Amino acid sequence: MKRLPYLIAFILIVALVPLYSAGAYPNQAFHFGFKKSKSGQLPSIDEEGFKDILAKHGAIFLGNTAKKELYLTFDNGYENGYTEGILNVLKEKKVPATFFVTGHYIEDQPELLKRMVKEGHIIGNHSWSHPDMSQVSSEKIKEELDKVKQGIFKVTGQKEVRFLRPPRGIFSERMLNVSKQLGYTNVFWSLAYKDWDTKAQRGWQYAYESFMSQLHPGAVILLHSVSKDNAEALGKIIDDARKKGYEFKSLTQMSAKQP
Repeated sequence: MKRLPYLIAFILIVALVPLYSAGAYPNQAFHFGFKKSKSGQLPSIDEEGFKDILAKHGAIFLGNTAKKELYLTFDNGYENGYTEGILNVLKEKKVPATFFVTGHYIEDQPELLKRMVKEGHIIGNHSWSHPDMSQVSSEKIKEELDKVKQGIFKVTGQKEVRFLRPPRGIFSERMLNVSKQLGYTNVFWSLAYKDWDTKAQRGWQYAYESFMSQLHPGAVILLHSVSKDNAEALGKIIDDARKKGYEFKSLTQMSAKQP
């Protein structure tokens, strides 16, 4: 019995080794950006300076560009009255999505979270308090992600949280390593437009055209659920993407990239 405290201490040390070893990784902050798809040209991060870092840590920004597959994701930092309508469209069209949620959203909108899970969507981790995760400690990263995971489980019963989107797309290699050690796949995006500013909504047609002009195989789509334009355009976006031969899939169904 005298050995029990030493055994517990050993277990804790082993559990924390990956977090402390993250210090060996550079902590230079990157703001995710990409060259948008245009006129059929595929999007690219070749000039952004972090392509190899994302690949090294298994982060996703693009699916298999040899297949007409689309992956729909939403960032849900707070509720603006449109998520219910978005869920209605997704249910009607039988489209899966991933919703990346914060701690505020978990506490404020438990019924919407329950509905997401009930209707087969994925709930992903967007951190508890939406910090710049390149500027907080490895222990704080773990705390932020664990609180979201625990909150999701408490509300919905969903035990597994596999996907993470760093707040504001800011990351570092250290942050990628820590989150990977915690079991997460970081998910960035290859199709997006400025939709998050609720004071600068420009109508459903602008949202539709912004989306369709960037459409490409393997697209990981970032939309914000606070956007009135997105909510009103979503049904037509889905219908017209399908007319072009695209299929909407869950992140868990992502095909391997071609060599």
